[in-house]
Amino acid sequence: MRYEEKAKLAAARALVPVALLVASPVLLIAGAPVRRRYLRHVHRDGAPPILDKQQGRLSVHWFVVTSPLLAWFCWPTESLARLISHRG
Repeated sequence: MRYEEKAKLAAARALVPVALLVASPVLLIAGAPVRRRYLRHVHRDGAPPILDKQQGRLSVHWFVVTSPLLAWFCWPTESLARLISHRG
């Protein structure tokens, strides 16, 4: 979406936390692998940039990637994965 599309930006900004709250049970149980796969998908080769200042475009993925709610919901499984990797 373009920077000038204020209504779309406001809708994305409001709906991303709602979507994360709906997905919170899955993220609390399997957040680390889900987040890693999502970030790999967003930043894969050939993917459009999530923030393109020259074209004036912003992807909805930007709101998801920068959301502190996503990081908070994925924290338990990420810390558990870190603990297991240090013991192994």
